[in-house]
Amino acid sequence: MLRRKPTRLELKLDDIEEFESIRKDLESRKKQREDAEVAAAGEETAAAAAAAVALGTDHKSREQIINDRIGYKPQPKAGGRAAHFGTFEF
Repeated sequence: MLRRKPTRLELKLDDIEEFESIRKDLESRKKQREDAEVAAAGEETAAAAAAAVALGTDHKSREQIINDRIGYKPQPKAGGRAAHFGTFEF
């Protein structure tokens, strides 16, 4: 395998200007995202207060609240040991 000499890269003024414009654009997007997160955090505190009020009236357990939030609906387990005895395979 032949080894060639390294290629020389030259940085031009246009490249620097393009880099600066892209960097400023990314910084502005990041700032907008952070502002949106701060606004969402304010809404979350309002939602938490509403949940506390709902908790006082509903008296749901912590587990039930979490299950409702994630959309999990646990199914009751069938019978005791006798129901599971026939499921073992040898």
